[in-house]
Amino acid sequence: MSIQTADICDTHREKVQVADGVFKQFGKVKSFSGPVHTVKVYEDNVLVKKALQSIPEGSVIVVDGGGSRKCALLGDNLAHIAITRKLAGIVVYGCIRDSAQVNEMDIGIFSLGTNPLKSNKQGKGQENVPVQFAGVNIEPGFHLYADEDGILVSENEL
Repeated sequence: MSIQTADICDTHREKVQVADGVFKQFGKVKSFSGPVHTVKVYEDNVLVKKALQSIPEGSVIVVDGGGSRKCALLGDNLAHIAITRKLAGIVVYGCIRDSAQVNEMDIGIFSLGTNPLKSNKQGKGQENVPVQFAGVNIEPGFHLYADEDGILVSENEL
């Protein structure tokens, strides 16, 4: 299914939050949507991997990495897990790595940018909690819609 955020805004403007345009797009999939599962971490991706391995098929994982650009929270190995598990897409308020490989993969990812340094592996953070970044408030179970025009969040599926 190819979603168009512009059309959703035209039809449901009062029901969506529009994320600030701070994200770059990676992967071959240019649009995705689905129910949100959140992870809140800081320069540590253990919980990101755990969530990728356990959240339901068709979900969008939203990673609040505190906006850190000091390391990557996701690379090609974790992107492969998302593909294998048929997740809808990934949003990272932080960085990814292996971008050349990720850009050849059948996944849609939005992040602030890239950094070749891998993250810490301490397992610190929170899962399934409300997160706030890029001008939007996102709660587990909300629906996220993303394409080349940007990212939208809604309390309900539209």
